[in-house]
This record gives sequence, structure tokens and C-alpha cells, in this order.
Amino acid sequence: MSITEITDSYRRYLLLEKGLSKNSIDAYMRDLQKLLDFAEQEQLSLKTIELSHLEALLAEQYDKKISPRSLSRVISGLKSFFRFMVLYEYREDNPTELLESPKVGHKLPTVLSIEEIDSILSVIDVSTTEGARNYAIFETLYSCGLRVSELIDLRFQDLYFDEGFIRVEGKGNKQRLVPISDTAIQKIKNWIDHRKQINIRKGSEDVLFISNRGNSISRITVFYYAKLYAEMAGIQKEISPHVFRHSFATHLLERGANIRVIQEMLGHAKITTTEIYTHLDRSFLREEIIEHHPRSRLKEK
Repeated sequence: MSITEITDSYRRYLLLEKGLSKNSIDAYMRDLQKLLDFAEQEQLSLKTIELSHLEALLAEQYDKKISPRSLSRVISGLKSFFRFMVLYEYREDNPTELLESPKVGHKLPTVLSIEEIDSILSVIDVSTTEGARNYAIFETLYSCGLRVSELIDLRFQDLYFDEGFIRVEGKGNKQRLVPISDTAIQKIKNWIDHRKQINIRKGSEDVLFISNRGNSISRITVFYYAKLYAEMAGIQKEISPHVFRHSFATHLLERGANIRVIQEMLGHAKITTTEIYTHLDRSFLREEIIEHHPRSRLKEK
């Protein structure tokens, strides 16, 4: 079987059997391409690659100064591919079984304060069609803790405003119902009024957030406006749409929400993924104590 046939089969495996999203599949295929490029360079076949070859590939990646986190992701991709190779009997052994991942420390994500979120929203001109849409986008990201991919995939049929919920399709095509605030509902309804003025392209009639050209809004557009509005608001932090999701989870935890509830809201498969916000919460508590505890304030005198 040719390399093209194997890679096509692997892509179908990731989609149909693993149920991964398009973005996750693309990431796995990029990792596989690193392996294919290395195999071609070393004149190796996928059946003859051994542990020592994979270690050489990773050493080559390390020399390119990629981070331990990125290196760990590449290793995860390699392990996934060779598990597939054994499962589909393209080879008998798995050379990644003894492959060790680098230790990756927990990097706490950037979080905005409530005041910073309000500052970002305050610079948006909601009298324009574009502004009405963007305010609704960022209010929804923060109100519901959505991934940007989940937001741009929202359809009118996913809105249950009378019940106070929206339906979200997350990773692995898993659906969940997420409560939505009255404020976010109001901003979405305002956007829908503006949306009527746009000539909708065929195939995008049911898409909630569309571009001025009438088709589904892109991830890049949401990233662009997140950075633009943060700059306009004078916020110096590194901003992306995901920061609103982090802020959503952190603010809930700070105010006493159960971590299992936050896990359900975020659509995390494992509680360990959600637990990073407990670290953020402890950081918040320390900052509050340092700022407000009388013993801490005495040191300033």
C-alpha cells in the first residue's frame, strides 16, 4: 500500500473512529507530515522506522528550538499514528511504545478581569452592523465559555432563548447545552436585527454569525477583532478569543461554582483539564489577600 493510501486511511480513522474535529485532524496530519519528511530524508519506509529513528526525528525538532509543549504534541501525534498502523496491520510492532514525552509544566492561561472585559466591550460601536455582531460574539464567548470554533458553528436552530440555553457542538462532535445570560441574548437579538440587512449567501442562511459578505465568519476574523479591541481598550495582555473562555471559567470558580459544573459547561472530557483553573483561583486568592489583608498592607508602611 502506498504512503498516500495509508495517510488517507489514517485521516478517515481520525474522523470516523476517533471522532476528532477538523482542527484536531489537521494538527495530527501536520505531525505525520514531519514523520514522512524525515522518512524520505533518511530513505526509510513506514514499516522499517524504529525507535532510534524517531528519537533522531525528535532531536531534529528540538534543535529547531520548538517548545517542550510542541514537542510533546508531536510525540502524541506519532504515537497515535503508529497505534493506527498496528491496529490496521500495516506493521506488527509499535516503535513509539518506549518513546518518552518531555515534562511539560502547567502554563496558566491569560485571564481578563471583569473590568477589562467591560473595557473591551465598551470600545465596540454597536450602532454599526459589524459592531453589533462583534459585541454579540465577545459577549457570547464570555457568557458561555465557548471555543471560537464552537461559536462560528452556531446555527439558529441551536438557540433556545426561551429556556435560556444554547446547543453547542464541541470536540468529537459531542453536543452540550450551555446556559446563556440575558445580556448575551439581548446582544444576539440586536445583531439579528442588523443581520437582516446583509445579503446572505446560499448555504449560510442558518448560520448565526456571518461576515459582511454573507457567509460564515472565520476564526481569523474573530482573532483580529479580539486583538484590535484589546488594543483600543489599552489592555497590554496577549489576547485571543480563548482568553474569554478562560476568563469565564476563572470568574465562575472565583465565585464558588463547582468545578464539575464548570467542566460540563466547558465540554472538557476530563476533569484534569478543568483543574488548571483551580491554580488560577489560588493565584487570585493570593492577590486578594496581599491587597486586602491588614498584615500585608502593614509591610507597605
